[in-house]
Amino acid sequence: MQLRLTVEYEGTAYRGWQLQPDGPTVQAVLEQALSTALRERVRVRGAGRTDAGVHACGQIAAVRVREVPADLERLQKSLNALTPDDVAVRDITVVDDAFDPRRHARSRVYEYRIWNVAAPSPFWRRHAWHVPSQLDVAAMDEAARVLEGEHDFASFRAADAEPVRSTVRRVLESSLRVDGRLLVYRVEATAFLKHMVRNVVGTLVEVGRGERVAGTFRELLAVRDRTRAGATAPAHGLVLVNVRY
Repeated sequence: MQLRLTVEYEGTAYRGWQLQPDGPTVQAVLEQALSTALRERVRVRGAGRTDAGVHACGQIAAVRVREVPADLERLQKSLNALTPDDVAVRDITVVDDAFDPRRHARSRVYEYRIWNVAAPSPFWRRHAWHVPSQLDVAAMDEAARVLEGEHDFASFRAADAEPVRSTVRRVLESSLRVDGRLLVYRVEATAFLKHMVRNVVGTLVEVGRGERVAGTFRELLAVRDRTRAGATAPAHGLVLVNVRY
């Protein structure tokens, strides 16, 4: 059998989710905590391979175990005592061996936060991109909604990304909202390309500044050229909110 974990983490101190030879990762932290609590070596698999500095409040992970613990609440408390303060296990359930947190996911939801105020915020400095210039939120939202549906997102793919079979992705939601003094870009898709959300946000900010019009997003989808889109937004504004199954 397997255990399914809902994990929350503040990604500032980590090289990302996936194991890396040259720095701490969330996967490594969880594997160490689980191995200690369960008294067996385990391998954790996640639904999304978040990059260095990216946060999550709804990451899903799975781990195969020799024997399911009788008291999952006690296990959860043990794991949260064994992990650093910037990683927490919010929930544990039992699932069968067929469950694959990555392949069985129907969609993933990300949010990107922009602190759009002249003065920086010490409170939001690790969780939002500070953009002091005035932004046209209506134009940004108009551009964001162009991305809904099935499109080729090659223009928003990381320049150093490994080859993939297709750069076509289906976006279920792409919208911008105002939340107090934050601008929040929300996007849900069946799958994402490397740096896709951050590249979209960097281009949306150019629309907000008046450096390009919302309609150019249709052109970017058509030309399939990364050099035509905007700069990559910083990692620390991005959060994996939810994984739907």
